[in-house]
Amino acid sequence: MTQLVPREVFFTKGVGYHREELRSFELALRDAGIEKYNLVQVSSILPPGCKTVSRNRGLTKMVPGGIAYCVLARCSCNEPRRLIAASIGCAIPTDKNAYGYLSEHHAYGQNEKEAGDYAEDLAAAMLASTLGIEFDENKSWDEKKEVYRISDKIVKTVNITQSTIVPNKVGFATVIASAVFIF
Repeated sequence: MTQLVPREVFFTKGVGYHREELRSFELALRDAGIEKYNLVQVSSILPPGCKTVSRNRGLTKMVPGGIAYCVLARCSCNEPRRLIAASIGCAIPTDKNAYGYLSEHHAYGQNEKEAGDYAEDLAAAMLASTLGIEFDENKSWDEKKEVYRISDKIVKTVNITQSTIVPNKVGFATVIASAVFIF
């Protein structure tokens, strides 16, 4: 049996505003460049050796109407002046033969830095959990090298985050962040 294993991943984000929630979501997808694809949400494992490519390069490998497997974070709101955020955190082991972890985080009241940092912490903690390792993000973080040390493994984390403040009299705002897999 052949398994679908992504060889590449790209990260993207977007924001949309409209009086209808679904339209604001579609506009956020358009802003992210992924509105032309049939998105299938998957869970959180980054395959070993999966290479991160730019959004532009990833999009050149996709066909409109095609199936796109992705990890997607989404937050919508119609409350004026409300701060919303969507973030994908990624924990990548330095060992190229090990798998990584992706987390989705949706938040109210967090700016991009706060939501992004939280998503990175979440991805690192979830990776540690799947490996059966106790993890305390405060003790595991190496400030100087900006990496996590999980047991004897070094893990780099990154995030992509979109936030916005819901404007007055617009209806809905939707923010998305996504990791899109390429086969």
